[in-house]
Amino acid sequence: MSANEDLEEASNNMMMYCAACGIAGADDIKLKKCTACKSVRYCGVKCQKEHRPKHKKECKNRAAELRDEILFKQPESRDLGDGLPHLLYTASD
Repeated sequence: MSANEDLEEASNNMMMYCAACGIAGADDIKLKKCTACKSVRYCGVKCQKEHRPKHKKECKNRAAELRDEILFKQPESRDLGDGLPHLLYTASD
């Protein structure tokens, strides 16, 4: 298993538990993701607020990485034709 796979597996395992109290997610306990970084989950608002000082710096860094990934993501390749056909036709045509 590669280092990236190990990291991804550890991350997935962490996301099955509340980052503050460690309670496991189950049918009756729905864990909610941190909306900024999506890296950790919480069982409730109380745990999220208690864990915030520990999580804040990591959260800001991860949220910035996610924004960069979205910003610099290459758009899917589409056939745009050759050139700019919308410039070839004018209202007088």
